[in-house]
Amino acid sequence: MPRLSDSMEEGVILGWLVKPGEHVSEGDELVEIETDKANMIFEADGNGLVHHVAHEGDSLPVGAPIAQLLDPGEEPTTGGAAGDSLSEPAAEDEGEAGDHLSHTGPPPAESPRDRLRASPLARRIAGENGIELATLTGSGPGGRIVKADVERSIPSGAHSPAPSISDHSAATPGAPTETAKGQVEIVELNRLQQTISRRMSESKATVPHFYLTTEVDMTSCSEARAGLKRAAAEGGTVPSFNDMVVKACAIALGEFPRANGSYRDGRIELHSRINIGVAVAAENSLVVPVIPDADRKGLVEIAEKTRELAGKVRDGSIIPPELSGGTFTVSNLGMYGVTSFDAVINSPQAAILAVGAIEERPVVRDGRVTVASLMSVTLSCDHRILYGADGARFLARVREILELPLSLAL
Repeated sequence: MPRLSDSMEEGVILGWLVKPGEHVSEGDELVEIETDKANMIFEADGNGLVHHVAHEGDSLPVGAPIAQLLDPGEEPTTGGAAGDSLSEPAAEDEGEAGDHLSHTGPPPAESPRDRLRASPLARRIAGENGIELATLTGSGPGGRIVKADVERSIPSGAHSPAPSISDHSAATPGAPTETAKGQVEIVELNRLQQTISRRMSESKATVPHFYLTTEVDMTSCSEARAGLKRAAAEGGTVPSFNDMVVKACAIALGEFPRANGSYRDGRIELHSRINIGVAVAAENSLVVPVIPDADRKGLVEIAEKTRELAGKVRDGSIIPPELSGGTFTVSNLGMYGVTSFDAVINSPQAAILAVGAIEERPVVRDGRVTVASLMSVTLSCDHRILYGADGARFLARVREILELPLSLAL
């Protein structure tokens, strides 16, 4: 079981992409694995005939054997008690009485490299709707078939709601039961949802949160964004207000390194890179892709990277490095009309910024009432790393940058 994220401890075998005894080459797609952050495709790291050690649905710790790649004529060995309990049975669907994994014949004529490349979500939607992947042209990287490619091929009105990258295993173990509350349906959490539940519980239970809230006058940002929109080429990327917040945080984190730190084993770690996670809502879950070196990226570059990562989250093509290494997080619910909220810290990070909706409200300036575009932001801080004054100065700097958006271009 490979480690597919920096926090992964175990994974679930969702589906084998090659049959037992099939020949693969290094780089061929081998198995789909559910991690604590997303579903990932793991590629073969060598050449040989595939022997399944783990079965679909098995949950195994990182480092446990899941498969072997054998030379022709080589007998499979499972390598210990864990492997003994998971050894592959004879393939009944092949109609063979013996174990066809030990055959010495040549590998199949068709190379696995000729197999179609498709994201896990695309495969799932295609299967649910009876779509042959071979009939589709992939628009993803390297011609990979993604969710949008499959959905375009589904006849109008025939599409059933597709599961997200993390919502493949919702289930009702038994028939709904009748109680005083009505019928009760049991929905099992998948691996990602279980991890989110555990981490949020641990964060609230073990991290001493405190919260700082301020209002940011986004009037100048609104005017600046309107100017960027007018100046952008047709089809060009126009930074969103959230992109501006990410950039402002990146600048401020460079000036307040403790806010870019983390707490581990009774010590504070200060990080040289500023990697900002942006919370993206997937169906029934939350995924946080990371914008690396956000302080070194321009505003448009941040906007482009954010859209790229959000698209990968939604079509299931996000990869482990894009979910790892975050040093600070921004969570924005303003698009849902939420004016303010307190976010739970993504431990071991020092802080997370919760961003609310921008609202036009009356304000008093120089003794006169005028209208301003105001946005509430709340900084959740780990009191072991940041004290009140530290957090307040950091938040004030973020507000100052957003109220003078020329700083975002520096």
